[in-house]
Amino acid sequence: MARVKGGVTAHRRHKKILKMAKGYYGQRSKVFRAANPAVMRALRSAYVGRKNKKREYRKLWIARINAGARMNGLTYSRLMNGLKKSGIEINRKMLSEMAIHDEAAFAQLCETAKKAIQ
Repeated sequence: MARVKGGVTAHRRHKKILKMAKGYYGQRSKVFRAANPAVMRALRSAYVGRKNKKREYRKLWIARINAGARMNGLTYSRLMNGLKKSGIEINRKMLSEMAIHDEAAFAQLCETAKKAIQ
């Protein structure tokens, strides 16, 4: 049986990693042995970053809603409780946008929430 050489496969794999390592500093962008761990770490960080991004945005929206609620005499938790009791289902992203760009409508929501919790 003939010997199987892995040159073509290895070359293809190395090219793929080096293509992903474009823009890295020094050997990390030119030498496979240095590029491979750098690319693997970058891919791992990117995966984690996609999860963290969701957390960070939610924290930002909550901070904005809290600021808007406090301007209308409520706290974030009391506002959300009041909205839930009054049957208003609006997500935090839209609430934060309203708090920034449409203060009158946000104030109306706050009043509705106040009535629901009293």
